[in-house]
Amino acid sequence: MTVNTDDTQAFDTSLDTTGLYCPEPIMLMHNQVRDMASGQVLKVIATDPATTRDVPKFCQFLGHELLSQREETGHYFYFIRLA
Repeated sequence: MTVNTDDTQAFDTSLDTTGLYCPEPIMLMHNQVRDMASGQVLKVIATDPATTRDVPKFCQFLGHELLSQREETGHYFYFIRLA
């Protein structure tokens, strides 16, 4: 597990969807979690404001745990523990 010095949250894999708009960030997240194991943490970086709605729904629908989400200077950061 990697600890990013900019974040206090540990994660196993990161996915940068900067510059992409709905539905691409969610499609890429879906592809990424297929290659990960249950219990691992995915860090997602996005710039699409729609992800503030879409990422929590993605987690709820698939049973993943949204550990945290935050916005910083137009970037959205999500940490998701896989079910």
